[in-house]
Amino acid sequence: MKLKHLIGFRYKYRILLFIQQFKPLKFFKYRKLLNKKKYAYVFLAADYGNLGDLAITFAQIKFIKEFSDYEVVEIPISESLEGLYFVRKHIKGEDIVTIIGGGNLGDLYDQIEYIRQLVVKFFPKNKIISFPQTFDFSNTKNGHKALESAKKAYNSHNDIHFVAREEISYKLIKTHFFKAKSYLTPDIVLSLERKKANLRRNGVVFCLRQDKEKKLTDKQTSFIKSIVTKKFKFISFYDTHIRKNKLSSENRNFELNSIWKAFSSAELVITDRLHGMIFCFITSTPCLVFQNNNHKIKGTYQWIKDDLNITMIENFTEACIRDFFEKKDFTDINSFSLTHEFQPLRNLIV
Repeated sequence: MKLKHLIGFRYKYRILLFIQQFKPLKFFKYRKLLNKKKYAYVFLAADYGNLGDLAITFAQIKFIKEFSDYEVVEIPISESLEGLYFVRKHIKGEDIVTIIGGGNLGDLYDQIEYIRQLVVKFFPKNKIISFPQTFDFSNTKNGHKALESAKKAYNSHNDIHFVAREEISYKLIKTHFFKAKSYLTPDIVLSLERKKANLRRNGVVFCLRQDKEKKLTDKQTSFIKSIVTKKFKFISFYDTHIRKNKLSSENRNFELNSIWKAFSSAELVITDRLHGMIFCFITSTPCLVFQNNNHKIKGTYQWIKDDLNITMIENFTEACIRDFFEKKDFTDINSFSLTHEFQPLRNLIV
């Protein structure tokens, strides 16, 4: 069923892409570009309700503006059809194309992967930079087919750069996308300045998955909640998916500041979301993090494992949970920066 869905999407998207070249611009109608300026185009920019992806988009744009002299042009993922033709009409040789980082390089989010390959094919003569990604092609028939398609697209470009956000992805990218230049840095959200909370901390925030990347069972979640209920008076729930679409940059900033404020007000956050853990790091919030069903949390944790606020439980046992709550001192005690780890990415956008 999934393969049929993928074929259906690709066929439909090709038709829409063909038609788009004859349609007038709507979203980019009033976007004026100047010949004397250099531009960095940000494709697949999140405008949907996944706060992790919104944070990646926010941090990527901020990073480019801070460390380069490029003018940033954001291409929301929902406007990719129009964006491809808009950029192709205006792009110059010295402009760069950047693609949003995250965890969608693979067959799990196959529609996003397909659009990424289109971006690469549309701009064969420009430098393309894929910001820190997780390589996640499954060991299935569909995953193998998707990987072959990706290899064909990416290995045909002469100036493409892939940044991995953990060691496993770095090795896999080097192996399979051998024509690309590859680099290793943390997730781009970890480039944001760490802030010490000035708010009074109270209670626990649960930030748990309810999707296909979930690994914790309902029984395990219930056990955690039973322990927390006995130890803390105040418990709240905050998912990193807010189920909204077509978000403006103002909406994006509002939603991100809301969750960062919620985390900054908590004594502890319990999460199995990668950006739940990362949001705890940038807000100096104590965090108990569990694995999801791939390697991205474990790999990213290696960058921040020296932060004593962040505790990762790799293999769930009730004994581990009890031990954590008996011994853990819920105070924000660490503060260090990962700025130097992003030097390879800074060099790319100079």
